[in-house]
Amino acid sequence: MKKHGRPTVADLLSLKGKRQLTMLRVTTLDEAEAAQQASVDIVSVPPALLGPAFREAAPSPFAIPGLEYGDYVSAEEYMREAFIALKAGGDAVYCAASPRIIRRMREEGIPVCGHVGLIPSKATWTGGFRAVGKTALSAIEIWRQTKALEDAGAFAVEIEVVPGDVAAIISNNTSMLMISMGAGSGCDAQYLFADDVLGANRDHYPRHAKVYRDFASEYDRLQRERVAAFSEFVADVQSSAYPDKRHLVSIDTDELKAFLAHVEKNLVKTED
Repeated sequence: MKKHGRPTVADLLSLKGKRQLTMLRVTTLDEAEAAQQASVDIVSVPPALLGPAFREAAPSPFAIPGLEYGDYVSAEEYMREAFIALKAGGDAVYCAASPRIIRRMREEGIPVCGHVGLIPSKATWTGGFRAVGKTALSAIEIWRQTKALEDAGAFAVEIEVVPGDVAAIISNNTSMLMISMGAGSGCDAQYLFADDVLGANRDHYPRHAKVYRDFASEYDRLQRERVAAFSEFVADVQSSAYPDKRHLVSIDTDELKAFLAHVEKNLVKTED
């Protein structure tokens, strides 16, 4: 089996406190290939993107497919999907389920990244899509959840929309990699969505997002060009401008005459 050169869990953990890691959420092979060429350390991916084509496009980044919360119920279901994802080219799995389920996966050697702070699938418990950890009580709860995940055997935790000072204290007091999504540079990795980085999102951009390009405008321009091209095609067909001679296959005159003679001969027989 061909060996890969991408980092292991042990490699990533050895970098804790030494340098900031980069992480992007990518959902297409083009984005995965761009992450590869840009030397992004970690990519979050939908499990369906994994496979030989994904690893051909992005052989180097550490890949964390997400086991979407609510799609699975039991530890056995989570483990089954995790093993499928790892066999398809993933290096670890994201899981927002309970420490009990994460502990069960860790017992089977599955590397798990948990989630604290603003957890979209559980946001109703913390007041919706808003910052978490702005009071001592809230920060203490995030700390409790982080230690519970550490005790369960998670190797990393995404910490989302938490005050930077709180996140830094937590990161400095855990052996896990703390992956910041809007939680400051005191963590071990910085995580953004490719759609936000590319400016492809037409909706609200979160406070922590930084837009580096304007893909939305480019998509709009391409759509206008798409409509224009389709309209010109329709007009050409209606005016007989398409197809013209250069779009067609030619036939030798004698061959065409022979074919026509055959058709006419058979038509005569049919009429008789």
